[in-house]
Amino acid sequence: MKKNIFLLLFAGAAVLAGPAKGVAQDNSKSGMMFYIGTYTEGSDSKGIYRCGLDPESGQLENYALAGVSVNPSFVTLTPDGNYLLAVQEKNTAVGNTQGYIESFAVDKSTGNLKSINKEPSGGADPCFVAVNPEGFALTANYTSGSVGLFQLDGDGTISKALYVSQHEGHGPNVNRQKGPHAHSSYFGPDGNSVFAADLGTDDVYVYRLDADNGKLVPCKTPQIPMAPGAGPRHIAFGPNGQNMYVISEMGCTVTRVAMKDDGGFDVKESVSTLPKGYDGENTCAEIAISPDGKYLYASNRGLDNIVIFFIDPQSRKLTEKGTEGVRGKTPRNFTLSPDGKFLLVANQNSNNIVAFRRNPETGMLTYTSEIKAPKPVCLLFR
Repeated sequence: MKKNIFLLLFAGAAVLAGPAKGVAQDNSKSGMMFYIGTYTEGSDSKGIYRCGLDPESGQLENYALAGVSVNPSFVTLTPDGNYLLAVQEKNTAVGNTQGYIESFAVDKSTGNLKSINKEPSGGADPCFVAVNPEGFALTANYTSGSVGLFQLDGDGTISKALYVSQHEGHGPNVNRQKGPHAHSSYFGPDGNSVFAADLGTDDVYVYRLDADNGKLVPCKTPQIPMAPGAGPRHIAFGPNGQNMYVISEMGCTVTRVAMKDDGGFDVKESVSTLPKGYDGENTCAEIAISPDGKYLYASNRGLDNIVIFFIDPQSRKLTEKGTEGVRGKTPRNFTLSPDGKFLLVANQNSNNIVAFRRNPETGMLTYTSEIKAPKPVCLLFR
């Protein structure tokens, strides 16, 4: 095992790289930079793009190609900002059963990316990637319903799959839940647990990372059940590490799960992202919590809006405060700026990215600017 090599690189490093605008210039005078993951198949996209956000005006600027890739539908950065990991959401790589995980070196002066290597992701159609400070990485493979475990070497090289956990089961929706569909995989707040939302089985799978042996070990409570047919998609962790919130794609709900001291879980209330009486088509996509822990945001595809919830500081229950239209179609992904002052939305089917200024007191959003981008499906601040 290549243990602790990667960890040494992080010692003393900042959690995030300094502000950058994504152009070859003195970045000390520029705004916040973010990366854009896209679908290249069926679009004009060439891979991963970079763009700047002016922190004063909220204008999006200096949009450019950062690195060539194929269907990089989800991206993440190592904590020191030296490497970017992307999934290639393809199922034709190895006998029609594998996608890829790809590692890139980040040029901190320009934001450009240089591919280091790629490896099979451990299943078909990988749609999520995460990395921890020790350099372990996770993939979620949607079509095959599996979670892959990898490790970065000291030079950013991604290993072959150390371990692949294959989910089993199905849900009641015969069109979308004939088998498992892992949609996301996260390292938990304690740094030792792993949570994987599976849309196909209506479960959140829970593992312990066995770093010494490079394995994912099922926990005492191996699965947290969501409502039948809900289709859990993504997860957000509360700031105190005692609650997590699961957004369900088909059920259009956010479910609070209390994380107990004994390692168990208590599924609490679910709140709808839909207006009362609404019976039109809609699916949920992304979820995020503001840095101060006061507000939770969720995206609706169909209604094409962001729902804003207040998090009660005592009970951690959610209360809807309002919605904001995304000025586009199909908000598959959105992200909050590191300072919490802005929220950016990637509208997949209208090919645009929209910036909103966030009011930290009320949680509400105000439009500031937008740019065109081909099939944007993931946004990540550097």
